[in-house]
Amino acid sequence: MRAARRRLLWGGLAWTLGVAAQAQPTPPPPTAPVGLAIATYPAKKTLTVTSPAFKDGGDIPLENTQYRGNVFPGLAWGKGPYGTRSFAVVMQDADVNFRGGPLLHWSMYAIPAGVTKLVAGMTAPPAGASFGPNVRGPNHAYMGPHTPPGPKHHYHFAVFALDREIAPDPALSWDQLAADLTGHVLASGEIVGLGHADPDAAPKPAAGAPPAPAH
Repeated sequence: MRAARRRLLWGGLAWTLGVAAQAQPTPPPPTAPVGLAIATYPAKKTLTVTSPAFKDGGDIPLENTQYRGNVFPGLAWGKGPYGTRSFAVVMQDADVNFRGGPLLHWSMYAIPAGVTKLVAGMTAPPAGASFGPNVRGPNHAYMGPHTPPGPKHHYHFAVFALDREIAPDPALSWDQLAADLTGHVLASGEIVGLGHADPDAAPKPAAGAPPAPAH
């Protein structure tokens, strides 16, 4: 009788502790480090990254910018090293100082380990993958350059081979994605494209009109 009562007491205590643990809020992820992702998340091995639309250090066609069509340029990269479970891609404008660091244009994560290509003109992620956050918030499709008049901007398309999978989450923030990358990058590589203003773009708004965001 005492043994049965003891089991009931321990069972009730375990249930209470379990409920209490579930009730504890999940702590927020740390703030993402400021800087280019390729430098922030170093790797011992290198991936070769290419695009059918432009060469490394070359001009990004205007069709792949917000000026004309915003068409995804396409990316390809080498096979990940042993232990690769997924890939992530991060696109940043290195020449915009946004809150102290480069502007996050686009990202994608949970790309299956067997996928090493994102086709030109892509409008939806490959099966299993998910659009990630950008400067406007979580779960955004490709947002190409909208370089203001003046010097060309450098757009970094960085690819990361990860030793983990990241569960798709439509509310995933940049802070959370950065935390998911930290300590899990097996190999990385990037291609850098140059963006410039469309010479045929509409003229600047008249004085007093609110300016459009330039990035």
